[in-house]
Amino acid sequence: MQITDPLSATLSALADPTRRAILQRLAEGAATVNEIAEPFDISLPAISRHLKVLETAGLISRGREAQWRPCQLEPQTLKSVDEWLEHYRRFWTGSFDKMDAYIAELKKKKEKRDER
Repeated sequence: MQITDPLSATLSALADPTRRAILQRLAEGAATVNEIAEPFDISLPAISRHLKVLETAGLISRGREAQWRPCQLEPQTLKSVDEWLEHYRRFWTGSFDKMDAYIAELKKKKEKRDER
């Protein structure tokens, strides 16, 4: 299945816990495939497939230094996800603010009843 929408490709890549762990590792700095694979109990070809998905989604890039191909995080792609989520963040914040106001109103009414 070929995903052409960048946001869908990013979210699809982020759906896998191994890929999220790889991104977390790369947030600490660039690393080689062997360094990335070290904490995982999966084969190097499997790690390479995960890296390919992350690279296709634009979440990482691979450099070339002699025979090494260090991978590094490309955080600007995550920014597009954050921008997409901002709409929903505002929705939830607004909903919680309305709920807080409603609870405060109920408390005032209860206090007035208790005073009587």
